Amino acid sequence: MSHTNRQIRLAARPQGECKPSDWEHVDEPAREPGEGEFAGATKLISLDPAMRGWLNDARSYIPPVGIGEVMRAGSIVEVTASNHPKYAVGDHVVGTFGVQSHVVSDGKGALKVDASAAPLPTYLGALGMPGMTAYFGLLDVGALKDGETVLVSGAAGAVGSMVGQIAKVKGARVVGIAGGPEKCALLTDELGFDAAVDYRGDDVKGALRAATPDRVDVYFDNVGGDILDLALGRINLKARIVICGAISQYNNESHVQGPSNYLALLVARARMEGFVVFDYARRYAEAAAEIAGWIAEGAITTKEHVVTGGIDDFPDTLQMLFRGENVGKLVLEVA
Repeated sequence: MSHTNRQIRLAARPQGECKPSDWEHVDEPAREPGEGEFAGATKLISLDPAMRGWLNDARSYIPPVGIGEVMRAGSIVEVTASNHPKYAVGDHVVGTFGVQSHVVSDGKGALKVDASAAPLPTYLGALGMPGMTAYFGLLDVGALKDGETVLVSGAAGAVGSMVGQIAKVKGARVVGIAGGPEKCALLTDELGFDAAVDYRGDDVKGALRAATPDRVDVYFDNVGGDILDLALGRINLKARIVICGAISQYNNESHVQGPSNYLALLVARARMEGFVVFDYARRYAEAAAEIAGWIAEGAITTKEHVVTGGIDDFPDTLQMLFRGENVGKLVLEVA
């Protein structure tokens, strides 16, 4: 049975926020798998702030998405036909398959996941790239020690919510920064954070001072901008600042706003270090096993924000990240 493969391709490089005209919606025939390949139908697509950076024609840790190319994305597919020894019809497979309804793959970079062991969206969140990012960013780059204070921005997002919970498992005091009273209540009431600061409603500088009486040993930054500067004002001696992302800056049409308060690093003899999770790929299985254990014990609560729709809903769903509308990992479920 032949299928039509619906795709979202990059039509133009966005200036500032992505516009509908930056995307092209394309149909092409879905091909059959060749020798050593499998075909799959897309079930879930991961939406991540980093996607905005992939659209810029600039030097980065990964080549930009090319004009006319299918938009890069992690996704989970259900195998519909297979000539691959490792994958059978009905298997669920996670990989970087792009924003399209049907895929054909030789299995490189793909991983079979067990839908009976965890809900499929969890494999794109806590057991996927956000979980890996939180784990290695906090424990390896941030070198967290028992009893320290952790501050995390974007704390109600996919990575931030995991950072805070892993830090609690490791015996830290945890303060999250998020937008709005509902998200802040989620952090303290459901996810176990010790305190939350509302960057939309609070006097952020005063609220940070009150929430971190012993200052901050590890600051995990997902937003950049003014929040990064305020956090630098609260760091302890020998603090570690982990630069994971800067969602407040991704849609800037002018230069990215860098930290003006960087001399705090000198005074505190602190270090600020960026990292990319792909550098830890060989250790993903180790992190996933430990995170899965914490989930099974009830020490970590997974948060997924699932939007049901079609491939064509990808562009608008992506913008939810930049409007601050998601709680936890944002996933498009292809109905």
